[in-house]
Amino acid sequence: MAVTLTTPNTLLGVFQPKGDVAKLAINAATVLLGTLLITAAAKISVPVWPIAVTLQSFAIATIAAAFGSRLAVATVAAYLLEGALGLPVFAVGGGLAYLAGPSAGFLFGFLAQAAIIGYAADRGALARPLTLFGAMLVATAVLYAFGFAWLVAMAGQAAWVDQTNIVASAFSKAVQPFLVWDALKMAFATLTVTGLWAAMKR
Repeated sequence: MAVTLTTPNTLLGVFQPKGDVAKLAINAATVLLGTLLITAAAKISVPVWPIAVTLQSFAIATIAAAFGSRLAVATVAAYLLEGALGLPVFAVGGGLAYLAGPSAGFLFGFLAQAAIIGYAADRGALARPLTLFGAMLVATAVLYAFGFAWLVAMAGQAAWVDQTNIVASAFSKAVQPFLVWDALKMAFATLTVTGLWAAMKR
């Protein structure tokens, strides 16, 4: 059976070799490289509480558009596994406790973000910048849904949440400050990947 983890509609798909063994080797190396890029992006952060502003969502959006859905999800899953094993890949350290902290919803939401953007890329969105940007905004909204739901669920004992209005307080502290930043990151990710795609086609 042929190995088809990406499509010709993605940047990575254009450079895939013909042999299955070579494809698997390149895909494995690509996933590892992707986790390193996400880790580097996580370290570029503004340490605000309870969720730091990082470049993770930008890195994951770019990877998903360049790799396609399957490899993007595999990359994010490998990144989370590295963190669960204690490697310092997150904004501040790593370990299982981090995956139960305030940012856990966003970390697992990255899987959904990668899947949505990668799905759009697999279907030719790199040739349609507005379509890709729209997919990135939808994926970011889903990411927020994961992160916000987790924050509300754990907000009962959190000192940073106004216990008289948990939903509004959690939104204003951990979602609202990121809206403009993430829109800009998605726009830059779109321009980066579609620009590379157009250059390759030329």
